[in-house]
Amino acid sequence: MGIGNIGLPGLLLIAVVVLVLFGRGKISSLMGEVGKGITAFKKGVDEGKQELEEQQAESAKDVTPESEEKDKV
Repeated sequence: MGIGNIGLPGLLLIAVVVLVLFGRGKISSLMGEVGKGITAFKKGVDEGKQELEEQQAESAKDVTPESEEKDKV
């Protein structure tokens, strides 16, 4: 029997045991910290995407050759 076969009754039992061990206040504060962590992670990912897009836009702007050799035929 693997860990993938827990099922709903098993999850409810685990939730009750965790609630008894830690108490309601501790769990709610812990979930608040988890929420803050997820928010910070999403913000970091968005900032990373913006940085990459800015770098790509900057490199796409300058496509002209450095020397003006194209006029010589």
